[in-house]
Amino acid sequence: MRRSDQNLSETDIRSPHAEVSMVRADAEDTRTWLTSAPVCPELNRYRIRHLAVAHMPSPFKIVRTRLGGSYFLACFGGEGCVLVDGRWIKCEPGHAVLLPPGTLHAFHTKPGRSWDFCWVRYQERSGQQPLTSAQTPVIAEFDSEGLRLAILGLFHECTASKDGIEIDPRETPQVDSLAIGRWIDLVQHYVLRFVAPTRLDPRIWQLWEKVAVSLDQPWSITEMANVVHLSEKQLQRLCLKDLGRSPRQQLIWLRMRRAAELLVERRCKIETIASRVGYKNPFVFSTTFKRVMGWSPSDYPGRL
Repeated sequence: MRRSDQNLSETDIRSPHAEVSMVRADAEDTRTWLTSAPVCPELNRYRIRHLAVAHMPSPFKIVRTRLGGSYFLACFGGEGCVLVDGRWIKCEPGHAVLLPPGTLHAFHTKPGRSWDFCWVRYQERSGQQPLTSAQTPVIAEFDSEGLRLAILGLFHECTASKDGIEIDPRETPQVDSLAIGRWIDLVQHYVLRFVAPTRLDPRIWQLWEKVAVSLDQPWSITEMANVVHLSEKQLQRLCLKDLGRSPRQQLIWLRMRRAAELLVERRCKIETIASRVGYKNPFVFSTTFKRVMGWSPSDYPGRL
């Protein structure tokens, strides 16, 4: 793992030799890399915006400063890197990463290398519970073969007419709606297979929902444990089990994520933002933000 020491801004670099089999929910998004993908409204049933199987040789680098929905990426060949908690994490075959809404979305293929992966991009609407109750990025082992084949099966149904003749993906083919529905169900099944361990104990979910709306308060481990009627040791154990973080580490992450949102949304001074997320000392806040997010508050991408 290597900490990111560079300022990240909105980036979209794709090799002309990239190979992508992609399907999208609608034609509203007119970005160049999406326009050739066939449209499948049935994806909206699971709030999926688009999904794909991709072969991405270098140069390839994507940075989205504020991910609007959950994003799932599973590697089945080559090697790439994903930014998680301010560190570039190597993503190899047999591994997947889940980025919850509101997190930075950044990954790239190493120079001279290729990366083979599939992705599923969700778009949760305001007020909807996201794909995962984990509020931090998750990277873990995952067998992507079933997901890869399901996406390719869906792509085939959306791009081929009933007699097997290839059509223009921008046109609406005579599709087999039953087959399409089953492929999409399989896609969701495989993603949820990865997501299941990240679903929190209800008590932990309740705690962090309450903490998230009062991040300016001086939360202590004792106070957090009392909220959900647990001992400090029980809270510590459940947080490590469900989140892979101690309660203190999770509190810091939530504060830094909220600070990142404020940096983008509002023209606030660093001192004001520090206070709103529970830091009386702006220097301590800035140091913590740099350590967790990978860059200083003043250099955060999208800062107004």
